[in-house]
Amino acid sequence: MTGNHQRNITLAAIQMDATFAPLSDRLQRADALVAQAAAGRADLVALPELFNTGYIYSDDLVRRAEDIHGPTVSWMREKAAHHGIHLAGSLLLREKGQVYNALLLVAPDGRVWRYDKSYPWGWERACFRGRKGITVAQTDLGDIGLMICWDAAHLNLWQQYSGQVDLMLICSCPPDVTNPTFAFDAGQPIALDDFGMLGRTLKDTGRLLFGDMVNQQTAWLGVPTLQTTGTGRLRTPLPNGFWSLLAFLPMAPKLARYLRRAKSVSLECDFIPGCKIVDHLGQVRSELPEARGEALTLAEVSLPPVKARPRAPQPKSLLPGIAYLASDVILPLLMRSVYRAALRQTNRTSTAEFYQV
Repeated sequence: MTGNHQRNITLAAIQMDATFAPLSDRLQRADALVAQAAAGRADLVALPELFNTGYIYSDDLVRRAEDIHGPTVSWMREKAAHHGIHLAGSLLLREKGQVYNALLLVAPDGRVWRYDKSYPWGWERACFRGRKGITVAQTDLGDIGLMICWDAAHLNLWQQYSGQVDLMLICSCPPDVTNPTFAFDAGQPIALDDFGMLGRTLKDTGRLLFGDMVNQQTAWLGVPTLQTTGTGRLRTPLPNGFWSLLAFLPMAPKLARYLRRAKSVSLECDFIPGCKIVDHLGQVRSELPEARGEALTLAEVSLPPVKARPRAPQPKSLLPGIAYLASDVILPLLMRSVYRAALRQTNRTSTAEFYQV
């Protein structure tokens, strides 16, 4: 952003039900919400992570990956131009035989900026791979830094955006995997509390991340943040369930009793609230309760006349080390073979037939 004067812009954060659904249904619902945001005079409208499919850990999600010229990107271009807005949202993109979770920011004139999720969270690695690096979108609104969901837990990414941006945009759809229920084909479901000390350590850390931690890092960076989330309830099979439970056995020995049924395990949980707009001081200007369902929130924020630079040491992560070990190392390592198998299967089939699934 050029000039020496403070500029005010209106942001819209959209919350969508994250239940896996056909593309036509997802885009129709997104269309209505984007139109509502545009009617509220929003300059920048952000949809949640995987807004065009919904959220699930399944080969079905891999099969729904599109290319950059697919129907979802075409829809985003059309809506940005029609409403005269900058429109953002994340979707799975297929590129050179690989699948990435890509956050796209589309300008009214058709320019597109792309950021690929750097840190696929845990079981997400069964559906797509990560790609390191940051993206600063140099738009007419200002210079916008992009992140996706679990990336916000990584201080190094916030550091890389320091002094480079006027605004942060985080598209998320975080299931509350720190308050889950694990269900089996037979027998009683188990909760995270049954994981012993491990469960007690991890419990509610997701809400801490998308609540206080994002606000703290925003205040440190000194620029506003727009964050989207999903809503509803996640019900999904757990990829590589046996090895997922086995990996945590040393920290939660009680899990041994469930190993015989682990291949049939599924995960159920709500989504973490956090669809909000935060000002440069880390104060929440507007926020949606998760219970509101599909809705949006609008707020006007001030962008700095010159690039803000942190004036204090960066706040430490509020999350325990085991959260990073499980999410960035153990589970992704176990999911790589699942991802490769899904690619082999889906690469045999044209993605075109899945656009209407």
